[in-house]
Amino acid sequence: MIAISPGAAPAAASTDHRTWPERLSRQYPLVMGVLNITPDSFSDGGRFLAPESALAQARRMVSEGADIIDIGAESTRPYGSQPISADEEIRRLKPILSQVASLGIPVSIDSMKPAVVAWALDNGATVANDVWGLQRDPDMAKLVAERHCPVVIMHNRDRADPDIDIMGDVVEFFSRSLQIASQAGISREHIALDPGIGFGKTPEQSITVLARLKQFDTFGLPLLVGASRKRFIATISESEPDQRLGGSIAAHLIAAKAGARIIRTHDVWETLQALRVATAIWGRE
Repeated sequence: MIAISPGAAPAAASTDHRTWPERLSRQYPLVMGVLNITPDSFSDGGRFLAPESALAQARRMVSEGADIIDIGAESTRPYGSQPISADEEIRRLKPILSQVASLGIPVSIDSMKPAVVAWALDNGATVANDVWGLQRDPDMAKLVAERHCPVVIMHNRDRADPDIDIMGDVVEFFSRSLQIASQAGISREHIALDPGIGFGKTPEQSITVLARLKQFDTFGLPLLVGASRKRFIATISESEPDQRLGGSIAAHLIAAKAGARIIRTHDVWETLQALRVATAIWGRE
């Protein structure tokens, strides 16, 4: 196994374009690196909006060992984000997507708009990541079925409600999404479930979901967890988004121990190192 330091120059691009369903057999989870090409991301506030900055960050994540790069051109943060048109989303993606796809690892497109996902799939993306779990736009499931591409189904709500049973709500949401997927003809082997940490949840509910991830085993599908830099961390240990690496890694190790097969993170090198070390230790239990 080759170790790559955080400051290392990008390695030569791999030619492994297999998507996550074909790569889930290793001992520790796949690592999905986050690339936000938006001016209003909660975590990096437009640092990678410029194409040259976005490509440099993508290369960095590949060199650090990312298995997938997840590109989003519209902020979907639960508070304070500004919706944009599909045309604007595509305009932001055009200078960068095909170049990122050429780096040699799968690229997922983080969008809730079928038109954007279709364009991205035509230009090098191989995975659809829908933060509304096929339930916001009826054309999304049809598109995914027609393209035979993997899809991440994420739980979401229009607003957090502290009085609901959040685990029951996530289970009911996933059940509806899977029914939509089945009716559209999406293969189950192409689906991963994401409980949507921080989306439509109070911080306390996000913590509950992380603590009870094993309950989602009943679906028999790989679980993706993205707790990176999320607000619930600051309710436990006061911090700004760029000060939440420790909390992010703690949450992701707990998720991996509970069986999560994909970890979505802004900090690829540190997360991958933590997962490898934890897996080595767990292997001696």
